[in-house]
Amino acid sequence: MNGELYGQILRRRSFHYFKDVGDESLTAAELSDIEKAWQGFEPLYPEIKTEIRIVRESETNCRLGAEYCVLIYSEAKDGCLPNVGYLGEQLDLWLVSKGVGTLWCGIGKPKAAAPEGFEYVIMIAVRKVDDPAKFRGGAADFRRKAADEIWEGEQLAGVTDLVRFAPSACNSQPWLVKNDGGISVFRRGKTGLGGIVSAFGMLRFNRIDMGIFLCFLEVCLEREGFAFERSLCADVGGDSERTLNAVYKIK
Repeated sequence: MNGELYGQILRRRSFHYFKDVGDESLTAAELSDIEKAWQGFEPLYPEIKTEIRIVRESETNCRLGAEYCVLIYSEAKDGCLPNVGYLGEQLDLWLVSKGVGTLWCGIGKPKAAAPEGFEYVIMIAVRKVDDPAKFRGGAADFRRKAADEIWEGEQLAGVTDLVRFAPSACNSQPWLVKNDGGISVFRRGKTGLGGIVSAFGMLRFNRIDMGIFLCFLEVCLEREGFAFERSLCADVGGDSERTLNAVYKIK
């Protein structure tokens, strides 16, 4: 995975509204670079085809002050939601490295129909940011669960302390890691329910969130020099207390 993504983990922030970020626009060349970057990211499930479309925010129902929205489409297959999360978070961190602010916009909808053979999954709203200081400055700027709330067993320096900063729908942080000689990653049920998001909608978002988390986990493992073998598990659980998503054998 792209090594430069690691350095963006403590910089990225969710721009819930793009205010006071300057008036710079993304150029045609930069938009093309986004599309090219997507083609180079590593999927969780290589057999699942995905596509993106970059449209003006006005071509969606979002009104966040973004300039563009990156629409993410996927074949409707088992594993497509974590696959989109895994790919989309690579894009999220890559955009931060280019000085572009982002927001995973779960309730956003495009006005145009999906490409034939694909379903719309989620979008990432984007806008250039005129000052690097407007991104996060470090761990103190985050509101996240403590490491021992998401990680059971021996903690890994440079991994456990950073993966907890992964973004999630409604800050639900639905993941749990168990390290008992191998790393097992579970999706917790009944997280973040309520508000404007239905239980069904939150389950869908949390499955995307798990892909986001696996991206963070692997970026950190690789940075810290841990070689691993990954086994993915079909997430067929609903609101079960723990649904196994992936197992990592550390070599």
